[in-house]
Amino acid sequence: MPESPRVLAVQNGANGGPGRFGEWLDAAGVAVDVVTAFDGSPLPTRLEHDGLIVLGGGYLPDDDDKAPWLPSARALVEQALARSVPFFGICLGGQMLASVGGGKVQGEAGAPEHGSTSITMRAEAADDVVFRGLPAAVPAIENHIDAVTALPPDAVWLAETERCPYQAFRLGERAWGVQFHPEAGPERIRRWDVEHTRRRGLDLDELYASAVADDPLSRAAWREVASRFAALVRDGRSWPGRGA
Repeated sequence: MPESPRVLAVQNGANGGPGRFGEWLDAAGVAVDVVTAFDGSPLPTRLEHDGLIVLGGGYLPDDDDKAPWLPSARALVEQALARSVPFFGICLGGQMLASVGGGKVQGEAGAPEHGSTSITMRAEAADDVVFRGLPAAVPAIENHIDAVTALPPDAVWLAETERCPYQAFRLGERAWGVQFHPEAGPERIRRWDVEHTRRRGLDLDELYASAVADDPLSRAAWREVASRFAALVRDGRSWPGRGA
């Protein structure tokens, strides 16, 4: 029996694991190997996996002084793009895809977004293999003050919010970046710092209750996205251009 396809997931913070996205990939027949780069676990120099995920974290994509593993993570993203390995970047990971691809990312850009937020699908999403057919607006948990401020050339803009326009995009045929957190369910909010949240004028209990109310729609949509990404990973071994 052939070995199951495997995705490498780069974790950039203690509370930033692959969560339910990883569970959905596993259920769809794709194993997830998590490297906790934030605690010093080394990243491979060559991407040997069938897919790559870069998760969120409290850094900009080029905060190398604060997070010395980021150059290695960027190198893996570059390899995924060059070799058409399916890639999914979440929050910092999405910003990294934008930066590597020639777009712009800015710290403390525009209005911050925290808690369950309605993500509006753009018309371009209708033709996207991962985002097609989703509801016109899907809630997802947000927790960021940094943002993509310019997409890479030739990127396809897939989803937006009023506060942060570039919520989802595709670069090439097999790389996606999102600003929101499809991997995070309402329980993730319970791990946020209460005082930090209060200083931003927000109530953690209210954020949690809103996320719970939104979770059925959120869970169904983002599970579908994960399943479609898993299908690309499973099929990817036979794509042309996947050589070294």
